[in-house]
Amino acid sequence: MASATTSTTFSLLKTTASTTSSSSASRPSASLIRLPSTRRHLKSSTLTHGLGFSSAASGDSLLSLHVSSKVRSFKGKGSRGVVSMAKKSVGDLSAADLKGKKVFVRADLNVPLDDNQNITDDTRIRAAVPTIKHLIQNGAKIILSSHLGRPKGVTPKFSLAPLVPRLSELLGTQVVKADDCIGPEVEKLVASLPEGGVLLLENVRFYKEEEKNEPEFAKKLASLADLFVNDAFGTAHRAHASTEGVTKFLKPSVAGFLLQKELDYLVGAVSSPKRPFAAIVGGSKVSSKIGVIESLLEKCDILLLGGGMIFTFYKAQGLSVGSSLVEEDKLDLATSLLAKAKAKGVSLLLPTDVVIADKFAPDANSKIVPASAIPDGWMGLDVGPDSIKTFNDALDTTQTIIWNGPMGVFEFDKFAVGTEAIAKKLAELSGKGVTTIIGGGDSVAAVEKVGVANVMSHISTGGGASLELLEGKELPGVIALDEATLVAV
Repeated sequence: MASATTSTTFSLLKTTASTTSSSSASRPSASLIRLPSTRRHLKSSTLTHGLGFSSAASGDSLLSLHVSSKVRSFKGKGSRGVVSMAKKSVGDLSAADLKGKKVFVRADLNVPLDDNQNITDDTRIRAAVPTIKHLIQNGAKIILSSHLGRPKGVTPKFSLAPLVPRLSELLGTQVVKADDCIGPEVEKLVASLPEGGVLLLENVRFYKEEEKNEPEFAKKLASLADLFVNDAFGTAHRAHASTEGVTKFLKPSVAGFLLQKELDYLVGAVSSPKRPFAAIVGGSKVSSKIGVIESLLEKCDILLLGGGMIFTFYKAQGLSVGSSLVEEDKLDLATSLLAKAKAKGVSLLLPTDVVIADKFAPDANSKIVPASAIPDGWMGLDVGPDSIKTFNDALDTTQTIIWNGPMGVFEFDKFAVGTEAIAKKLAELSGKGVTTIIGGGDSVAAVEKVGVANVMSHISTGGGASLELLEGKELPGVIALDEATLVAV
């Protein structure tokens, strides 16, 4: 935060202020991206492409320049980071590299379908389009692979067939659908593909060998193509045959534009944000967000907490929480996280009031009470209006915001007010030039529900992958890709 401000850790038992003498600009920058300890110098264009800063793909050249310049400032701080994250991009391949070549593209087309097999949200299909169109325009022969759901063997309701009409419409070309993902019939379809043609393979998870990452299965998939493009960020945290295994048999193996953009924002912008930088973390359990909270405490200036996890923090401070969700074995952790925030000068805000209910149901009786006055037999299901105002006031001071997790049980309209208020506030701030990053999962559903998804700076297509990246973990589907060429200057 700015040097003139006072950094405060908000507690419901007492308010403790600690003034920091250092400015936000001098705050230690993040640890996710670091240059190799050899301190080699890189050309700017090489570095930005390697990290996924393709102006044609991300559409935010200022962000790219800002982050790449920050990345270059990390010389000598360790071996992890750029060495593992600077990956070759599909944008680095020339037309000659692609024309007439069979390209195995792993996309994440795992979209929700209703009981009539109609697509209810095509976000992930639309997100895959830029990479596929780029390959079409460069005369490649596209072999498209994806999973859908969690099938146990061949399961008709998880077939990718319902995706073909929408995918064909978005691409402006008729997509051919295979009935399998390996085998002689698939090989015949691949052989007949024209330049610019698209073949959609059947659900790769119909084979148990996919998730087991069995080399022979990966080899069969790879045998269909000349090179590999991974654009499936949503599965990049898993070492599966179609995401990691095929890279052992296909060269080059590069990142698609969507994967690039995810790295731009979730690694780049979060590692070196324009400050003040706020993180909003919600969800039902502290245990599922421990890594994210601890990682963000190293980077952010303001941390807002909501969702069911707040009641564990309340109880850790000695407050009565009624029948609200509490993780009894995480009380000490909650206390330590509050202490860590204070020690690091991070403003950690817990809701001061909550919406409580007499049962967990959409038609429950409800009322608003101070967070310190939850009666027995009642449970907290949303943040209250005073908390929304406090959160909004804090967000008004920021320049970068990342949000992961709802503020309440937003599936029930009565308890969706807090989550929807955050979505609307971020939309407002986006319009004022604040970088807003929606970090996957339920937060994405929330901004879609409110109708403000299109104004956010970035909406992640990955749930688990987003969380792991925010925690600073390496993603197997990214690590396996070819390293970007490092050019000495």
